Amino acid sequence: MSSTRWSEAVSRRGMVCAPHRLASEAGVAALRDGGNAIDAAVAAAITIAVVYPHMNGIGGDSFWLIYDAAHGRLRGLNAAGRSAAGVDADWYRRTFGDSIAPRGGPAALTVPGTVAGWWSAHVESRESLGSPLPWPALLEHAVAHARDGFEVSDGQRRVTALAAPLFAGGVADEVRRSFWPIFHPDRLRGGRFVQPDLARTLAWIADGGADEFYRGGLGQRIAAAAGALGSPLRAEDFAEHRAEWVDPLRIAYRGGEAVSLPPPTQGFAALAILGLLDGFDVGTLDDADHVHLVVEATKVAFEDRDRWLADPDVVSVPVATCLEGARLARRRERISMARAMPVDGTAADGDTIAIVTADAVGNAACLIQSIYHEFGAAVVAGETGVLLQNRGCFFSLDPAHPNALAPRKRTAHTLIPSMYLVDGRPRFVYGTMGGEGQPQTQAALVTRLVDRGHGIQAAVEAPRWLLGRTWGETTRALRLEARFPESVIEALRARGHDALTVEPWSDLMGHAQVIEIGADGTIRGASDPRADGAALGL
Repeated sequence: MSSTRWSEAVSRRGMVCAPHRLASEAGVAALRDGGNAIDAAVAAAITIAVVYPHMNGIGGDSFWLIYDAAHGRLRGLNAAGRSAAGVDADWYRRTFGDSIAPRGGPAALTVPGTVAGWWSAHVESRESLGSPLPWPALLEHAVAHARDGFEVSDGQRRVTALAAPLFAGGVADEVRRSFWPIFHPDRLRGGRFVQPDLARTLAWIADGGADEFYRGGLGQRIAAAAGALGSPLRAEDFAEHRAEWVDPLRIAYRGGEAVSLPPPTQGFAALAILGLLDGFDVGTLDDADHVHLVVEATKVAFEDRDRWLADPDVVSVPVATCLEGARLARRRERISMARAMPVDGTAADGDTIAIVTADAVGNAACLIQSIYHEFGAAVVAGETGVLLQNRGCFFSLDPAHPNALAPRKRTAHTLIPSMYLVDGRPRFVYGTMGGEGQPQTQAALVTRLVDRGHGIQAAVEAPRWLLGRTWGETTRALRLEARFPESVIEALRARGHDALTVEPWSDLMGHAQVIEIGADGTIRGASDPRADGAALGL
């Protein structure tokens, strides 16, 4: 195995991998106190909502995969919020034209769902797995970091610098009034990053649970502040929100099963990529062939995603058809190893975090948590410290589109927690941030782990690629990290790819986290050097 920048973590008692070390430490503390993998995931998720605010937060959404070893049960959790009941699609079309502006109060048009996700996972842990940890214990690290502050990560400094237009003249007044006092670059120049309003909000949630956030006085204050910023959200929208348990999607791959979540996530596209690749001998390919093949499979899979992905409660999404074996075999024939297909389709942006956990008895969790663009809608709900997401700006303003904006509807989502199962039990638990890049990075990880024999840290660190745009960029080129040999870049260009190189360790490629659970009970963890995290074992 090639050398890696970071070492794999190894344990038999438990593992937490997150893109910020303080989140990993909070998760390990939950394990040390007698909690399980789900407790660790909840504690890490709440903590990272404080210490990685440019990527995720209490005002965003999340999706989960949870494996209950005692019952041999794998469940998905959809903690995405719906659009406001009073949203006026005609007003949005008159105001914004073709697409919703991503910043300001009107962009904050969906209920923050992630607190309901934390709470539902906690209830599952207590009732099904018998966890002894009370709810307030899972928030202790997050409250302390918000109240007492923390050292700002390199990632937050980097993204704040890239988001310079948010701190320039001409931004919406509500952005200047609510967002600047907390997240302006001047606040990063010295001392610890303190968020006292958010600390008080988390303390209220510790006392009152999810009901306080959605149906209590806190929820009413958040909704009123959002409305004052120009958001269509109201207290009734918060009060009606619930996270929902869903059945995961599965597809056979190399003697195991790849598992992800159904719509409104793009999980079926990630699985379709693997279904297409299952007809090729990926393990024998050189690097240029490997990248080319996965990119071409991505183009085919994204055609279905871009055509159909929407809220399945509102629009019929033919997931079974998209993953049907005979249909995948027919679509596989479109892939040529000699020539690249044209690039088409709609890009899906997103800045996100992924956390994976496992414990000594075989429980495992993967969660993806996001506020969509960096810093979300760039508006903060009054004195609550809640930075509101702009996930709703992914709605289409074309009334004929399946993902068209409408009241009480979930938008299409990029977030896809995933696992690879062998004999019905998790072998690899994996996730990444990166919007459009999430299915691509997942395909890179799975093929490197399952087909090409990489260790998990080597698979995470190996140079990656991205077809299409993310992080607000407009190019549809194929970007590759500069650690790929020039011969690989030239071979891809010769096949018709618009191949460009980016920095050797690029945020564009996502921040991947992976856990491997061995047949002998050994747990290995890998965290991405592109982020600020750690894989920590108990």
